[in-house]
Amino acid sequence: MQNSARSATKVLIVDDHPVVLSGCRLLFASDNSVKIEEATDAKSGHRAYVARKPDVTVIDIKLPDVSGFELMRRIRKDDPGARIIMFSMNDDPAFVVRAIELGAQGYVSKGDDPRMLVRAVRKVAAGENFISPQLAEAVTFSGASIKANPASLMTARELEILRLLGRGDKIVEVADALEISYKTVANTTSLLKQKLGAKNHSDLIRIAVEMGLG
Repeated sequence: MQNSARSATKVLIVDDHPVVLSGCRLLFASDNSVKIEEATDAKSGHRAYVARKPDVTVIDIKLPDVSGFELMRRIRKDDPGARIIMFSMNDDPAFVVRAIELGAQGYVSKGDDPRMLVRAVRKVAAGENFISPQLAEAVTFSGASIKANPASLMTARELEILRLLGRGDKIVEVADALEISYKTVANTTSLLKQKLGAKNHSDLIRIAVEMGLG
């Protein structure tokens, strides 16, 4: 028994929905080889990662402070070898591709069979990659729409700034959330307008909402 506890796979779940956290606990409840840790936002998720050094981190893209993409960037900065699964309601193939490009080893939709998450955790813990079959098929047959999606034009930082603007944050609030300068956010906002063909700030917010970033 002590051996199994010592060698248990540590899984950190970062999600702000109590029902999701409860569901994840239930999924692994009968499995002594998996130990679940939890966090409800990016800040506490990052702290938990540094303190616990989990084997696998499961991150919701939509978190209340900054996004799962930004949390993944922060974790990877500390630990380039981190094993991360994105777990989201957003099953847009462009976001799946973006997550993998940004360093995720797995992507599971919350609309998938819950057992997909169990499979993903096992695969990623073993050093493999995992995308649920339904999403993998969607990615394979969505080349044109992925290229047409504005997300494919943006860096991780630009995507995060657009998301925060889309939920109504002011430039100063975005700078504070991302711990960067006001000038950097203002300059990136101008670049985003050019890149996305937005005439003004309201246009940028509309694009963010249409992309489902908020």
